[in-house]
Amino acid sequence: MSNPSNPPKLLEEVRDVLRRRHYSYQTEKTYIYWIKRFIAFHHMKPPRDMGASEIETFLTHPAVDQNVTPSTQNQALSALIFLYRDVYQWDTNWGLNAERATPTRYLPTVLTPDEARRILNTLPGVYQLVAKVLYGSGLRLSEGLRLRVKDLDFGQH
Repeated sequence: MSNPSNPPKLLEEVRDVLRRRHYSYQTEKTYIYWIKRFIAFHHMKPPRDMGASEIETFLTHPAVDQNVTPSTQNQALSALIFLYRDVYQWDTNWGLNAERATPTRYLPTVLTPDEARRILNTLPGVYQLVAKVLYGSGLRLSEGLRLRVKDLDFGQH
């Protein structure tokens, strides 16, 4: 925390609010990334001097010029809404009309049970165990890394 005679820098203030509200570290990194991109996109203009029109321009750019997914665009929007609503405490009912990213129909590559088994069997020892737990339970890597022994039920199977 900073003292009143030395106000915090913007990104420090954003981090402080995120941490006080118990946002995940990954969300913190993502929001900081998008806020930095927003500022850089508008040639280092302070966000306090910008508003809805600059946000629309920023959100339209990746949708049109960079072919991003709707979830990426929503991530950027969430970061900016957080900045203005939660850090600056501004009203964010802007009714933005940014061009939306077009959703693509994504079909994941699916392995047959035999292909999955062969891949898992190529891994040594502990790595194989971890991969089998992740694959068999459908956990994300970050979720698997947070697993504790007490989270597992060895008596079920």
